[in-house]
Amino acid sequence: MAWLTPFNLPITDWHGRSVWLVGASSGIGLACAHALHAAGAKVCVSARQAALLQDFADSHTGALALPMDVTDAASIAHATQQLQSQHGLDIVIYCAGYYQAQSAQAYDLHSMQTHLSVNYTGALLLLDSVLPLLLAQGRGHLCLVSSVAGFRGLPKSLAYGPSKAALTHLGEVLYMDLKPRGIGVSVVHPGFVATPLTAQNTFHMPALISPEQAAEAMLQGWRNGEFDIHFPKRFTLFLKLLRILPYRWYFPLVRKFTA
Repeated sequence: MAWLTPFNLPITDWHGRSVWLVGASSGIGLACAHALHAAGAKVCVSARQAALLQDFADSHTGALALPMDVTDAASIAHATQQLQSQHGLDIVIYCAGYYQAQSAQAYDLHSMQTHLSVNYTGALLLLDSVLPLLLAQGRGHLCLVSSVAGFRGLPKSLAYGPSKAALTHLGEVLYMDLKPRGIGVSVVHPGFVATPLTAQNTFHMPALISPEQAAEAMLQGWRNGEFDIHFPKRFTLFLKLLRILPYRWYFPLVRKFTA
């Protein structure tokens, strides 16, 4: 039955595949780079912190470090050209992210715009550079790392949540547009992962997992051909249930659990 078939072609063998991880100097991106290299992929890591990227490349045979700023279209275009000439382009994973807790009582326009620039507009700039190449070759895979914070409105997520919601919506439309062209699309929705971004949180983070656990869940999702890769399930399934509740129930429940 059609609804039981995988959304994407399962990726079970990474050997020889060129994987570009954008936002891979720490956290989920770096852990994923380690896991993919161990699985046999030709890994390219990009971020602004050149020294950290080079440390990874120096300790992982065949890896490539391409420093890049996701808010700079020229920087992305230059990195894309280098990657295409040296590694080729099979799979692109957008892991770049920015997070600061924010509420309406402490509205900060600069912070709002920075979240949007890194978490969403950066993905648009990357797509502008890589989509023509993927469409021309008629194969490949795009992955956007979003967040469960984009499912519905949550306290202290005034800046972060909307930017991730936009990224999820983008991935949904990309999937519908690109699947007929032979290009896979997946969106990752992590719960709480112990990264430099979440280290600033002062509240209890339920079902907190390590970046390595997050990376393994992502690889499992690609093995299964999933579109929506979410983890840990014991937390994300609860949030998915909240997604379908009417506002009359949703707002009181969220206030109760986040008071």
